[in-house]
Amino acid sequence: MWGEHRYAVRAEWTGNRGAGTSGYRDYDRSVTLSIAGKPDLAASSDKPFRGDPARWNPEDLLVSALAECHLLSYLHACVSAGVVVVGYSDDATGVMREDGRGGGAFVEVVLHPRVVVADASMVDAAQRAHAQAHEWCFIANSVNFPVRHEPTIVVAGSE
Repeated sequence: MWGEHRYAVRAEWTGNRGAGTSGYRDYDRSVTLSIAGKPDLAASSDKPFRGDPARWNPEDLLVSALAECHLLSYLHACVSAGVVVVGYSDDATGVMREDGRGGGAFVEVVLHPRVVVADASMVDAAQRAHAQAHEWCFIANSVNFPVRHEPTIVVAGSE
C-alpha cells in the first residue's frame, strides 16, 4: 500500500522549577513524550547538556529508531528470502559531533545486529537481507548521515 502516513507526538516540558527559564541553570530538561494510547516516555537532554541521564534523550531515541526500523525491515526481508530468523539483537552505536557553535550533528550510526538463523543453508541469504532491509528502512532513508551495518550471523545451536 502506497500512501502518506502521519505521526503525532506531544512533547511537554515538565522541568519548570518555579522560575521558568530565568537562567540556564534554573530549569530541568525534563520532558514527557506522549502518544495517544501508548505509555508515556520520560525524556530529557543528554547529561553533557544538563540533562537527566536516567531518562531517554533525543540522541538515544534516534539511534533506537534506526535500530528498530532495520530490525523490522530485516525480518520482512528474511521472510521474503525464505530465511528463518529465530533470534535477533543489536548493540547499535551512534556518533554525534558538536560543531563548536552550539549545534552539531550525527556523523554515523553503526548497527551491530546479531542474527540467529534456523539452518546453516540460510546464512548467505541472511547476510544479503541486510542490504534489502537498509533499502526498506524509512528511518535510515530519512537521515543525512551514513547508517552502516556490521552483522553477525550464527546458526541456532552453534552459539
